[in-house]
Amino acid sequence: MGTTRRDFLRMSGAAGALSFGAAAPLFDLGLHPSQTPRSSAPLKILILGGTGFIGPHQVRYAMSQGHTVTLFNRGQTNPGLFPNVEKLRGDRDGGLDVLRGREWDAVIDNSGYVPRLVRDSAQLLKDSVGRYLFVSSISVYDVSLTAGQNEYEAPIATMEDPTIEDTRQYYGPLKALCEQEVEAAFGDRAISVRPGVIAGPGDPTDRIRHWVARVDRGGEIMVPGEPTDRVQYIDARDLTGWSVRMLEQGDSGLYNAVGPTAPLSSAELVYGIRAVSSGDVSFTWVDESFLAENEVSEYSYMPWLPSTNAMHAFNYVNHTRALGTGLTFLPLATTAFDMLEEYHANPDRHEPGGFGRRGGVPWARETELLQAWHARTGG
Repeated sequence: MGTTRRDFLRMSGAAGALSFGAAAPLFDLGLHPSQTPRSSAPLKILILGGTGFIGPHQVRYAMSQGHTVTLFNRGQTNPGLFPNVEKLRGDRDGGLDVLRGREWDAVIDNSGYVPRLVRDSAQLLKDSVGRYLFVSSISVYDVSLTAGQNEYEAPIATMEDPTIEDTRQYYGPLKALCEQEVEAAFGDRAISVRPGVIAGPGDPTDRIRHWVARVDRGGEIMVPGEPTDRVQYIDARDLTGWSVRMLEQGDSGLYNAVGPTAPLSSAELVYGIRAVSSGDVSFTWVDESFLAENEVSEYSYMPWLPSTNAMHAFNYVNHTRALGTGLTFLPLATTAFDMLEEYHANPDRHEPGGFGRRGGVPWARETELLQAWHARTGG
């Protein structure tokens, strides 16, 4: 890595800390946990899940603050993580007995997707846990959402038959029903956080990582839509550190977990990633009608929703309430740099293709599309 990129990262990180105040998450900038201010009232925190993407960030941050963490899961994902942390083995679907007779100050639910199972855990824990933080999603909102609506104004997605447990087709409505189960059990001791795109080290998707890898590869890069299109994302370390702090503060209610603080355009996203990479690149924005003709669908390529999409307002989600409880954001330079470092360390760096964990247009197909675009526009 060149000195220029490291210097850029340091300057950007310092600027972020100054801009966002003393609460900027120092632990998330890579400092040793002992260098972070510890909570004055250590908590016993139960995490349902804890070994996937955001869970490890929660565990590390909570422990850096002096909290005691217990993990409950099936032991199938990264079972060797955190050898010094208490692990309770069980299953959310009928295997919660190991949680009976125990008490915690708070629970963080990372793995709730079906209301029936969230109801089981919330009802079991309501008299033995002080506060329940549920990790939900902005997908709980109906497509009639408009830009700027807050958590209590925005329309919520519904489904005709709430007993259907198809989490792919009804992900948003099911998450909304899960939130309701937590609130029914915990009342004003319930917190539901609604993230959008989550990025950062450990991200298993290619919604942001695609751009990190693509910029690193270099050359002409096809970018969908317009340079001014709005993009929202949150670094997993910002999401998880803030979640723990809300438990420390005794917060409750609904919160949109999206960032950054100021509006971010797609141009700022890709140029920000370019600033921490040594790749020799150029960007070509391709309009949504051309992409539609060529079956390049929105959101499988980047967190991009064209202006014609009914869900366009999902990139304009209001985060005022979250900011009021101390949500801060790492600079894009930090997120991009750390993801680039992780990408370089990963020997399985195969190219993207298809929706989901390997989202993005395959590189050969991208070249074809760029040639067709230039032929059409004369560029």
